Amino acid sequence: MKYFISCLFMLICLPAFAGSQANAKSAYSSEQIVKFSKQIEKYAASQGARAFIIGRIGRDPKDLPKGIKFTHTAIALYSQITLEDGKKVNGYAIHNLYQRAGKPHKSDLVTDYPVDFFWGAKRLSAGITIPNAAVQQRLIEAINNGAGAKVHNPNYSVISNPMNNQYQNCTEHTLLVLNSAIYQTDDTKRLYANNNQYFKAQRVRISPMKLLLGSAFVKGVTTKDHDSTIKTATFSSIARYLNDNGLLHKSVTLDINGKVTNQI
Repeated sequence: MKYFISCLFMLICLPAFAGSQANAKSAYSSEQIVKFSKQIEKYAASQGARAFIIGRIGRDPKDLPKGIKFTHTAIALYSQITLEDGKKVNGYAIHNLYQRAGKPHKSDLVTDYPVDFFWGAKRLSAGITIPNAAVQQRLIEAINNGAGAKVHNPNYSVISNPMNNQYQNCTEHTLLVLNSAIYQTDDTKRLYANNNQYFKAQRVRISPMKLLLGSAFVKGVTTKDHDSTIKTATFSSIARYLNDNGLLHKSVTLDINGKVTNQI
C-alpha cells in the first residue's frame, strides 16, 4: 500500500512540472499578481523589449527536476490591446501553448496577458529573455503572420523531444516560433533539422521508474519520442541557445521584490 501511494504521488507530480495549464488556482492575491505583472512590463519596457520570451514557475521549485527553473514558457509581444469596454491600450500580449482542459494530451494556442499568465504561478518570479533587436523584429513579423499556428502540433507531452515533431510542449513550441522567426520559414522539417544541428536540449533528470509510471498512466506524459536519454527544451536552454549564437540582448530573473538577477 505504501508503495502504491508513493507511485500515485509521483504520477501526480510528474506532469505538473510543465506548468502549462491555463486558469490555474492562484496562490497569491489579485493585488500581488497585478503589481508583479506591472513590474515585468515596466522592466521589459525599460529594456526596449518589443518581443521577449517569458517564463513562470507553476510548481514549488524544490519539486522540479534538477536544472529546470521555469515550468511554462511563452512569447510576449508589445501590442495594442482592446479592453472589455472597447478602450485600446498598449501592453504585452503573451502567446502561449496551453494543455487543453480535460484533455492534457492535447494543446491549444491561447493569447493572454501578464496577469492571466501569472495567475497560476506558485512563485512570483519571472524569467525574461530578450533577444537582440533584429530577432525581436522577426519574432513580431512571424507571430503576426501566423507562425504559431503553422508550427503547432496539438499532440502534447510534458517532456517532448525538441528534435522531432512527434509531440510538443509549450517550450518546444516557443523554440519553433523563435526559429521560424530567425530562419524566416515555417517548414517544420527544416526547423527540426536546425534544432538537431544547433540547439542543445536539456536533460531531464527524473528516475526511470517515475517516467515509466507517468508514461503508462498519465495522459500528457510520454517518452515515445525519446531514445534512452530524456532531453527537452527549457526556458534556460533557449536563453543559452540565443547567447551561444550571438542573438541575446539579456536574460534575467525578476522576483516579487523587483530584484533582477542575470541568468547568463
